[in-house]
Amino acid sequence: MTNFQKAFCVFLSLCFFAVLALVPGQLIWRGNVFGQLPLYCFLEDKARSVPLREDPETLEKIIADNGEYLGEKIREENQTAQKEDNPPVKEETEQSSPETEEEAEKEQKNEAETEKDPSPSPTQEPKKKEGTSEIRKAAAAVSPHPKLDLSPETLADYDYLLGQFFILDPNTATSPEQLNAARFLAEDFTLEQKDGEPQILIYHSHSQETFIDSREGVEADTIVGVGNYLTKILTEDYGYGVIHVKETFDIVDGELDRSAAYDYSGEYVEKVLKEHPSIQVVIDLHRDGVPEDTHLVTKINGKDTAQLMFFNGLSYTVNNGPVEYLPNPYIQDNLAFSFQLEYQAALYYPDLYRGIYLAGLRYNLHLRPRAILLEAGAQTNTVQEVKNAMEPFAHILDRVLSGEA
Repeated sequence: MTNFQKAFCVFLSLCFFAVLALVPGQLIWRGNVFGQLPLYCFLEDKARSVPLREDPETLEKIIADNGEYLGEKIREENQTAQKEDNPPVKEETEQSSPETEEEAEKEQKNEAETEKDPSPSPTQEPKKKEGTSEIRKAAAAVSPHPKLDLSPETLADYDYLLGQFFILDPNTATSPEQLNAARFLAEDFTLEQKDGEPQILIYHSHSQETFIDSREGVEADTIVGVGNYLTKILTEDYGYGVIHVKETFDIVDGELDRSAAYDYSGEYVEKVLKEHPSIQVVIDLHRDGVPEDTHLVTKINGKDTAQLMFFNGLSYTVNNGPVEYLPNPYIQDNLAFSFQLEYQAALYYPDLYRGIYLAGLRYNLHLRPRAILLEAGAQTNTVQEVKNAMEPFAHILDRVLSGEA
């Protein structure tokens, strides 16, 4: 390189640095110095055109972690919503009793009925004329005070009817055609009382059911003892002829076994009905099974009173459709009878009833149009609370059977 060329290069360098000193902003701002270089611009554009790639294992872990988090959030929100929106009674009613689950397993297997020698024939309780007992006086003093809208227009709303009066087991299904309040209320269940003839049968498929303060081996402290008290009220205070079956159906070879209890009780009750064709009302009286921290109680006429739930079988399951081996020609009659009882409870004792539980099997309700399975309280109730519930129940039953409803 000649001296002239060297001098020229030095001159150009001085000019370049002079420009930087005079106008730095335009060239230096946001990295524009590098931006003036072609190689830098090429590399930057190339980087923008190549998408970021995630490691597949990392992505899978992120998705799994997000799924767990969202699932936990949903569970928390559901629990919060249930506490805020659902009344306590509703939460309780959606607890399916362990006993009914055992029964469902048994009947779904369609096990053959087992013959059982019945105990001595039940005897009819003495029938007395109506009087002015304290129980009747207390019932007469109760005036309608519903908490729900019971107008025909409102009850015609299927969603309202289902939500306020029924509890649908997830293993079965129903429809507006099946649940029709107007048709239910139009049915006539009036029962003519005749001297010397039984009209009501009470029995217990699960006779060994007890309560929180039951004494071991004391019949009066079991569901049978509650049946004794209901029998006494219906005969002495309301004048009905009642047969109370105290036979045991859930003890096999000295052990508690409910797997065939409905077979045994159904077979036995059928014999009683043949012997006494005048019987039109059949009540299978139970107590429910609920979580130990649940207490089904309200206050009626100043007494702590266990709450009640009716239990109806539809002989229909979601998985298999109609349960052909458990036919029941009286499904609609059973539903109407339960609904009329619950309707009267909604009028006179709105805190007494829990709902009508709809399950997928039959539960011996095919024996009569006026057949019901009544869940009175639960194992967490006291004996007295459940017996107290028989007084308002007898009142609403009499209103339906006497035609006062």
